[in-house]
Amino acid sequence: MTILIPVLGDQLSPALASLRDIDRDRAVVLMMEVWDEATYVRHHQKKIALIFAAMRHFAEELRSDGWTVDYVTLDNTDNTHNFTGEVARAATRHAARAIRTVAGGEYRVRRMQDDWAARTGVPVEILEDDRFVCPLPDFYAWAQGRREQRMEYFYRDMRRRTGLLMTGDGKPAGGKWNYDQDNRQTPPRGLNYPAPARFAPDATTNAVLALVGARFGDHFGDLTPFALPVTRAQALVALDRFVATALPDFGRYQDAMIAGQDYLYHSSLSLCLNLGLLAPLEVCEAAVAAYERGDAPLNAVEGFVRQIIGWREYMRGMYWWEMPALGTANALDATRALPEFYWTGDTDLRCLAESVDQTKREAYAHHIQRLMVLGNFALLAGVDPQAVSDWFLVVYFDAYEWVEMPNVVGMSQFADGGAIASKPYVSSGAYIDRMSDYCGRCRYDVKQKTGEGACPFNALYWDFLARHERRFRGNARMRNIYATWDRFDAAKRADYRASAAAFLDTLVPAAPGWARHDAPSM
Repeated sequence: MTILIPVLGDQLSPALASLRDIDRDRAVVLMMEVWDEATYVRHHQKKIALIFAAMRHFAEELRSDGWTVDYVTLDNTDNTHNFTGEVARAATRHAARAIRTVAGGEYRVRRMQDDWAARTGVPVEILEDDRFVCPLPDFYAWAQGRREQRMEYFYRDMRRRTGLLMTGDGKPAGGKWNYDQDNRQTPPRGLNYPAPARFAPDATTNAVLALVGARFGDHFGDLTPFALPVTRAQALVALDRFVATALPDFGRYQDAMIAGQDYLYHSSLSLCLNLGLLAPLEVCEAAVAAYERGDAPLNAVEGFVRQIIGWREYMRGMYWWEMPALGTANALDATRALPEFYWTGDTDLRCLAESVDQTKREAYAHHIQRLMVLGNFALLAGVDPQAVSDWFLVVYFDAYEWVEMPNVVGMSQFADGGAIASKPYVSSGAYIDRMSDYCGRCRYDVKQKTGEGACPFNALYWDFLARHERRFRGNARMRNIYATWDRFDAAKRADYRASAAAFLDTLVPAAPGWARHDAPSM
């Protein structure tokens, strides 16, 4: 009998569970480029091209390895443009007697898969995605019964589970679990930042670029130049380049932001991990090997490993732990429309303009730009967290809902009420000034607190704390902040709040339809 194996666009791993222990002569791998997945939010052009190009290359690798692959291109005239329709068509086309697939990473896709048996009349086996280090049942067992599910404690358990950066007696290497205090330096001027590996598009990728330009040219972002890794071989080159050239300085400068330096010492390997081109443990092991050789310091390697087996695995677990409620969470009752400059970059706030410009060009910004510039502003301004989440899902090449939504709705916007973050990630302009060179040539003065010409982050910060005083005054981590607010006299408090209100009144809301649309335009 024929077994149909649907492989989704973020499951591009030869070791995928559905491809293991099966007779290839009885199997057909189904891969699908569908309109619904490219447009359920209006993804960045470069992101769509990345996924389609990686899919097409992976299909060719499977064929070369002896698999029969049924690949449905976006411009196939019979394309139903949704996963369920294509699975149903393929099941009929190949007279499938069974369907075997790996669980989708996003809640909505997993719900689709649950419907496939009824829609096709064929038995469906949905396998756990074991490309993650922590299986979801193990995460649920860890989270169950805890008063707080904090990432730090999960991370320590993951270090013990994997043995990464652990000594023989079960202690963390160097005697500490993390080295954040060493990882907040601002780079001096004149450093020679290493560029990430770049790859010239081949004929397959160029065909995708032409398709995306024709079909999605009205989506946000620059399609070209395009030089992202789209195969496992290229992903391995990118990993080796990062470990050799950037990892040694990744730690101390990982929170820094420098205008004109899009990547600094960051790896941008998240796109390879989230597509399935690299496995999390192999990436961590490559970094740890550099530490053991003496090629990278412990603070850099620990910080990098924590992002993968701590942050990435934790966010995936919390997504499934909190869904579907996470999708509509709005604990702070934020209702402001997303400002237009998130799409245009047209703002005098240089930190925001730089971050949006980079996002438009590269479909990438590093975690501090995302959290402490773009996310921080939206939280201070009281922007609807679902609008913020949609924007982040659209614009970044590594954004899939399972990792994006808990980061934005939970960590960045505190809309989950503190399930993920123990306090809101808000700051005045002082933090951005300390960690970047954005403020030096900004129209606004970061040292001025209120009034015309003052950095808006300053007034917005205190206005946010005043608006949400009842919620946060009792937070132990915010006690000193409110003690400072208490020392301000009534006139100073009123000045902060008036300055914030005056600035917020200048914000122009984004036009509708930038993030989501319903009607296909084939």
